[in-house]
Amino acid sequence: MVRFTEWLWFPGFGAKRVKVLFFSLIIFFSGFSSVFAGEDIYRNLSLAARGHGDPALFQTLAEASRKLDWEEASETRFVGHLRFLESEASLESGYETSIYLVRNVTGELHILSVPEEPDVTSAGEGSSYDNLPDLMGMKLSFVLLEKEGVVDGQTYSFVRFQERPSQMLFDRVFKISIVLMLFFVMIGMGLTLTVNDFKLVFLKPKGIITGATLQWIVMPLIAVAIGHLMGFYHAFPFIFAGMILITVSPGGVTSNLMTYYAKGDLALSISLTSFSTVLSLFFTPFLLALYCANIEDVNVPVGLIVQTIIILVIIPLTIGMTVRSFWMQFAKRATPFFSLLGILALLFLILAGVLGNLEVFTDTERYGLKFYSMVFLLTMLGMIVGAVISKLFGIDNFQTRAVSLETGLRNASLAMAIAILIQDHMGDFYSSMFITSAIFGLLMYAAGFISISVFKRMLPTEKTLP
Repeated sequence: MVRFTEWLWFPGFGAKRVKVLFFSLIIFFSGFSSVFAGEDIYRNLSLAARGHGDPALFQTLAEASRKLDWEEASETRFVGHLRFLESEASLESGYETSIYLVRNVTGELHILSVPEEPDVTSAGEGSSYDNLPDLMGMKLSFVLLEKEGVVDGQTYSFVRFQERPSQMLFDRVFKISIVLMLFFVMIGMGLTLTVNDFKLVFLKPKGIITGATLQWIVMPLIAVAIGHLMGFYHAFPFIFAGMILITVSPGGVTSNLMTYYAKGDLALSISLTSFSTVLSLFFTPFLLALYCANIEDVNVPVGLIVQTIIILVIIPLTIGMTVRSFWMQFAKRATPFFSLLGILALLFLILAGVLGNLEVFTDTERYGLKFYSMVFLLTMLGMIVGAVISKLFGIDNFQTRAVSLETGLRNASLAMAIAILIQDHMGDFYSSMFITSAIFGLLMYAAGFISISVFKRMLPTEKTLP
């Protein structure tokens, strides 16, 4: 038991400081207000790409952009993203089946005018249009010529590159960091695990089965219910997808940390986290695709999610467990380092991700009080339902504390990493899945500490940790 408490704790990281930090951040980020533009055009183009509209629209836009008088265009500079849409229309139709879009961080959408010459966009080394797919998923600095044009009664903003876009340094560091940190954090978790942690599935089947059922069946259904009742399913489908993503992510170090503070069954919590982490390889992509299947705007890349979990979760977890089995003493000495890394990684990913997307929070219609209330309710209700169902199945208070926290607390780092890596493939215009996962990662700490306080009265236990 001591080996995992070293992983969960490092000096100076007090519960009160955590609460003050997270509440301060939420208050800070909720103070912005503004209005975004461009999402409607993006949605219409996405629908056209999926065969719900004019199959020749991309061809029409491409031709219109090339006929514009670019000598009269004005130069503009901003930070944003390059997006790509590909039509499902048959190549035999003769139409151009793809289109590149440039999105300002403020939400303004522009159609990128791409020259017809094939060498300009493929092998044209030094060209501004060289290998455009390499720029996907990055936060870029653009220098463009901009000119408006009307196509079929709709006004579009068309742009051309003045010079090749360059990736923002902060974005480059963040993308690399989110992958490396999660990889090494999962190695650290593996360093604390042995086969015996998985054997608890058979030694305490009631707690494990109840916890797994709550994690993979009940928690996503809570997200679906809240998403429909609060209107996110129809109004903001990618926030709804983010709700599903975070609730179909496995448990993480945070649930073990909170169980340790709550004086619950830490061994059960560790086993549930380990068990759910392995099961996430199947359940995370399957359930996300299942619950988002009827949302027209959302297209879940199941294969990419599976690949991400294998690379960022299963492989490093296996490496960590292998190292522990052969070099026990090294694993024990390395545990404090990974303990610190695990907590700091989550804080870094949330803070860096949020600070790098501050403009998103100016959209108070999307990320207003209802949004924050929904996220807090999601994690808090998960713990409440987890405790109630556990007691209905006759689980003692010691284990109920662990199951409750495992239900309401998720691996937010993994959810954020998945969201970042799949958002362009899904068409998540405002990175709503990432924002939802990040805010959940903040608010789950507040909900966890509240639950721990309630446990003392509602779930009393004489058992203490050694």
